[in-house]
Amino acid sequence: MTLEQKIMSEMKLAMKSKDQAKLRALRAIKNAILVAKTEKGAAKELSEEQEVKLLQKLAKQRNDSIELFAKEGRDDLVQKEQEEVNVIDTFLPELMSEEEIEKKVKLLIEEVNAQGMQDMGKVMGKASTQFAGKADMGEVSKKVRELLA
Repeated sequence: MTLEQKIMSEMKLAMKSKDQAKLRALRAIKNAILVAKTEKGAAKELSEEQEVKLLQKLAKQRNDSIELFAKEGRDDLVQKEQEEVNVIDTFLPELMSEEEIEKKVKLLIEEVNAQGMQDMGKVMGKASTQFAGKADMGEVSKKVRELLA
């Protein structure tokens, strides 16, 4: 079942239960999927990796909004955005722990035979494909720097 199909079935349930917060988030995801599918050069269906990236982007946008609204004292908007993040998070795969990231980064460093910081690009190039959607790339980058230093 594709993400779009899951979203559609969840939307039906949200409509029946009159869950406005969930429905709002699901509609935002559906809209983002439609936009991604209609972009120039896009495939008819999104790959699983593209779906995860799309969901991560939506979650990040909302988390950034939460931060901004909290600074401005707009608790009503913070709550709305947080409700949407909670719904989006249910469709995202669980991220790897720090220990798992460290283990896999060590293996990658050995695999590409990285000697120091000059080889960070090689390691991050491989890491970006291996960790896509499974780990926070900021954490991966930090761990690579730490291990190559």
